[in-house]
Amino acid sequence: MSNTILNLREALKHSPDNAPLRLLLADALLTANKLVDAEIEYTILLTSASANKAKIGLANVFFKKGNYSACNVILEEAIEGGMEELAVFTLYAKALLKESNFGKAVEMYKRALTIDRNYFDEELDSQLRLRDTNAFEEEDMEIDDRFLQKPNVNFDSVGGMEAVKKEIEMKIIKPLQHPELYKAYGKKVGGGILLYGPPGCGKTYLAKATAGQVNAKFISVGLNNILDMWIGNSEKNLHEIFELARENAPCVLFIDEIDALGASRSDMKQSAGRHLINQFLQELDGINNNNEGVLILGATNTPWNLDPAFRRPGRFDRIVFVPPPDEQSREEILKLKLKDKPVEGVDYKSLAKKAEHFSGADIDAMIDIAIELKLESSFVDGIPKPINTNDLLNALKKHKPSTQEWFMTAKNFAMFANDAGLYDDILTYMKIKK
Repeated sequence: MSNTILNLREALKHSPDNAPLRLLLADALLTANKLVDAEIEYTILLTSASANKAKIGLANVFFKKGNYSACNVILEEAIEGGMEELAVFTLYAKALLKESNFGKAVEMYKRALTIDRNYFDEELDSQLRLRDTNAFEEEDMEIDDRFLQKPNVNFDSVGGMEAVKKEIEMKIIKPLQHPELYKAYGKKVGGGILLYGPPGCGKTYLAKATAGQVNAKFISVGLNNILDMWIGNSEKNLHEIFELARENAPCVLFIDEIDALGASRSDMKQSAGRHLINQFLQELDGINNNNEGVLILGATNTPWNLDPAFRRPGRFDRIVFVPPPDEQSREEILKLKLKDKPVEGVDYKSLAKKAEHFSGADIDAMIDIAIELKLESSFVDGIPKPINTNDLLNALKKHKPSTQEWFMTAKNFAMFANDAGLYDDILTYMKIKK
């Protein structure tokens, strides 16, 4: 390499204004790690026709020197000037990473990938891409009105659950109906309720009915709407969802699978997960934003996995157990589910009694089985046959309640990890004394 540099220097003596020749010398000096000499040659070239290539070379010199801020200034100017090259975006991303500017680094690496979708940089990929998430979306999530709903259901559409409805009414509905009374006592209109219980017992439907009951907008989001493969984007998505709720207050923001988003920080192996939880707590507190009129409902099947910080006052300070429907509720659910289907002589009371421990989802499954059995007989003559009690009883025998497995796990937590009495409702439901 030294011979090459000597030869190029000798050639430049005879042709000092030859920009391509000087660029070759500067690149050779950079490769040889002769950074001071390379900087001099690139600086001379900044006024020549090779100025753009000289800028990239100079940025590389500063990067190798560890002067990342100077490197970033040069590259930012180059990009603003219209330079869109893979090498530019890659170097800029790496320099930003050195300064812990993860958000901007992600943006630059993604721009590099738009130039060459097959490009891969091990250093950038390992630090900027989350490997343990299933949310592999290539584009940033766009928060818009697709999340906003105006529910056409209310508490009249929810079979049973009177105790749960009463709890939500005191925490959410009454404050909206009588804001002046709550303000007189210094209580804010808003806050959070955590709904927990076995899967399929209507937590999502109950949240939607709550919004309908107070004539508020409804936003329903899950894990897939928030998690992003890029560092920092999940927090951004979460913030934008809360902003959408604030802009449309009064609004019920329902977050499903909240245990997956708010898992205990002590269990988090990746710092990215802890950052997301911290962002979540900030949004709940409304430190930088006003959450007045934003009613937050979270749903989880495993409340014991939720970080304790979520249960502090002002966050999810009410934890409501949503049990499987009781006998009366099961009867009402059966009537609602079969309302628009061809039925004949259905003994709802008898069916509800036999469907003990069935969740709303289990009742749906039972009805689907009955319909499938009825369809088989209808294929013979093409005439729809009405569903009767025997059809539903036969379907009931073929489906086992899905709630039992959940209660086996919940019982252990309620018995042995329940110092604060959070899970007393589970023991009451199971008729167990501590």
